[in-house]
Amino acid sequence: MAGAVLGSVGRAASLVSSILGLALLAGCAGTATNDLPHSNLPAAKNRPSLDQVAQDFRQLPGWVDDDHAQALPAVHRTCGWVAVQGAGRPLGSHPAAGTTSDWRPICDAARQLPANDSEAARRFFEANFTPVTLTQGFDGLFTGYYEIELRGSWTRTERFNVPLYRAPKRGGKGLPSRARITDGALKGKGLELMWVDDPIDAFFLEIQGSGRVVMTDGSVVGVGYGGQNGHSYVPIGRYLIDQGYGTPEEMSLQFIRRWLKEHPQDARRVMNLNPSYVFFTLRPEGGPRGARNMELTPGRSLAVDREHIPLGVPLWLEVRDAPVPGGEIRRLVLAQDTGGAIKGPVRGDLFWGHGAEAEYGAGLMKARGRYTMLAPRNTGYAVASQPR
Repeated sequence: MAGAVLGSVGRAASLVSSILGLALLAGCAGTATNDLPHSNLPAAKNRPSLDQVAQDFRQLPGWVDDDHAQALPAVHRTCGWVAVQGAGRPLGSHPAAGTTSDWRPICDAARQLPANDSEAARRFFEANFTPVTLTQGFDGLFTGYYEIELRGSWTRTERFNVPLYRAPKRGGKGLPSRARITDGALKGKGLELMWVDDPIDAFFLEIQGSGRVVMTDGSVVGVGYGGQNGHSYVPIGRYLIDQGYGTPEEMSLQFIRRWLKEHPQDARRVMNLNPSYVFFTLRPEGGPRGARNMELTPGRSLAVDREHIPLGVPLWLEVRDAPVPGGEIRRLVLAQDTGGAIKGPVRGDLFWGHGAEAEYGAGLMKARGRYTMLAPRNTGYAVASQPR
């Protein structure tokens, strides 16, 4: 996920791949074991037989095993965006995604569905969508991101002495690098949003782009991406490999965090090798938001390259070598975020949520796989694409 940090959780969080650098592409072999803490989402309770499934969905491996109701919150968030757009606006450049006019009856039907009814949800998707293959049989890379949790204070104390800064006004000379900022270039300018107790956690908050901060009074505050200093992103994972501290196969978010913790005398210098610096703002109520300001759904929101995948559409995701029991994820997700290094026709970044399990799974995820787009049935493109 190399490239500039843009403006949503995934746009910054997607840099979790950049922190690993080229190591990510070299380390895609079998990370899954049966004792990893984040399991696949539960299968549908009443598994239908194939003759109960719409004909064009029978080709999707694992379709009958998913709990489709768990994808409905993500559908409702796509529908929230549809509701405030003008009629006939395309969801993206691919005609199969349809327009807001195509989606409005679908959203009306989604609102009528009972909660937690996987069978009703499956029938809804089969009635309103049809699978459209976009990948021509090619596999791609799938990584993960999560919402980090920090500890913070509104005022500076002996313990809480690491500032999270608001974005300063840009002058003609541009903004200082990370090294200059950590040396105090913005100190005393009234830009401190809050204070946290760990510089490494603050660094990883920048990588994720959004997070939760547990304050000293027990309240939880959301912080979101508020801008970037304009300097290029340099992956420190690549540096650790080049210096012989780890191999491409070993490199992960957890490896980098552990190395920084175990080398406190070098941690600041190594983090400062990355001149890019992210600023923050207080986040409105609700969870982290992706592209088009859609709130993300853990396990069901995927960051994609919007040049190839329209934002908001459902995708049937199939990956292997994922950090879940058995190594496979076969799940209905929605394209609801983007990322600076999420580039190409088969590339994705799965949002894992927050907490220790989410951090563990997102940090290890270097999976191979593909997706199939579910196109609204009421578009001419989808009708022409149906198998005969």
